[in-house]
Amino acid sequence: MKNIWLLFILFPLISNSQNLKLSEKADIHILTCGPYQGELYSAFGHSAIRVKDPRKGYDILYNYGVFDFDQPNFYLNFARGHLNYKLGVTEYRNFRDYYIYYNRYIHEQVLNLSHQQKQELFDFLQWNALPENQYYLYDYFYDNCATRVRDALVMAFGDSVQFDGSYINTNYTIRGLTDLYLKQQPWGDLGIDICLGLPMDKVAAPYEYMFLPDYIEKGFNQATIVRAGKRVPLVKKTIVTYDSTLEEDQASVVTPFTLFIILLVIGSMVTYFGFRKGKLYAGFDAILFSVTGLIGWLLLLLWLATDHRAAAGNLNLLWAIPLHFPVALLLIIRKRPLFLKRYFNVIWILSILLLISWAFLPQQLHYALIPFVMLISLRAYYIQRYLSRNETA
Repeated sequence: MKNIWLLFILFPLISNSQNLKLSEKADIHILTCGPYQGELYSAFGHSAIRVKDPRKGYDILYNYGVFDFDQPNFYLNFARGHLNYKLGVTEYRNFRDYYIYYNRYIHEQVLNLSHQQKQELFDFLQWNALPENQYYLYDYFYDNCATRVRDALVMAFGDSVQFDGSYINTNYTIRGLTDLYLKQQPWGDLGIDICLGLPMDKVAAPYEYMFLPDYIEKGFNQATIVRAGKRVPLVKKTIVTYDSTLEEDQASVVTPFTLFIILLVIGSMVTYFGFRKGKLYAGFDAILFSVTGLIGWLLLLLWLATDHRAAAGNLNLLWAIPLHFPVALLLIIRKRPLFLKRYFNVIWILSILLLISWAFLPQQLHYALIPFVMLISLRAYYIQRYLSRNETA
C-alpha cells in the first residue's frame, strides 16, 4: 500500500503563513476516519482538523500524523522511540479523496464555537504548523495524531473546554483497547503483545481512551465549552461525509496459534523419535532456543535502551530468556554438559510454572504463545534428561 503520509508531503498548501483570518461563515470540523486493515498502523483509524471558510476560500486540513522517511537517522530513531512526527497542512479534498479511495469512513464533527473561538483555534493551528513548532516526539499511546487533536483545543481554550468521561462504562486496559482493533491483524496483535510490557496492562482512564480516534469522536460528543458565558456542547452536529462499505475479513488464514500448535506437534515428534533412538537432535533445539533468546535480547533492549515507555517491565522475558541464545550454541559444540543439564532443568521448571500462572500474571501474555512455551518446556525437559543419561561433567 502506498504510504499514506507521502500524500501530505506531495500536496502541501503553498502557504503556512500565520495571520489568516476567518469570516463569519467559517467552521472548524474534527475528522474521524475509519480503519484500513491492509496495514497495521492504519487499523486504528485517524483523526484530523478541518478549517472551512467558503467566503475566504479556505478548506484546510491539519494532520498531526505526518512523518518523513528522509529525516536523519529515521530507522534508528524509530527503534529508540525518538521518532519525530509533525503537523502537516494540506487541502481537505486530497485527504478526503484518499480515505474514500481506501473505503475508510469519514465523520466530521462541526464544533460549536463562536467566531472569536474559531479564530483562536485557527491561530493556534497556524502557529503550530510553523516549521519551528510543527514537530513533536511521537508516542503511540500518549502523544499521537488523535491526542494532538484533543490537545489543540485544550491549548487554545484552556479550562473552558471540558471532556466528560462519565460515558465510559468499561474497564479496558490500554492493551485491551488495542486488541479491539486488531482482530483482523493477528500477527500484528502478537507482535505488539510480545514487544510491549506492563504499562500496557494498566486500566485506562477515560481521558486515556482518546489515544484512539473513535474515542476522540465519542469524547468530543460528550465535551462542553464555555461560549458567551454559558457552557454548551462542544459539537454542534456530525456530518457523515463517507460511510464505508463492508469488506471481507482480511485476517491471515495461518494464525499465530495455528503455527505454534504445528511447531508443538513437530517438537513432540522430534522428542518422541529422539527418545526412541537415543538422539538429542541438537540442531532443532539450537534453532528453537537461539530464536527465543534473540527475541529476549530484543525485548531487553526495548526496555532498557529505548524510550518506548510501553516496552518496560515486559514479562514475556519469562519465556524469551536472553541467555537462551548463547546457551543454545553450547548444544551444538557439546561443551559444558553439566552446566547445560542444570540450565535446562531450571528452564523446564520455570516454563511449567509460567504456564500454571499464565492467567494470573499482571501482564496479559498472548494466548497463542501457550503452545510455544509448552514446546520450550518439553524440549528443555528432554535435553536435561538426555544429558543426565549420556553426558558426564
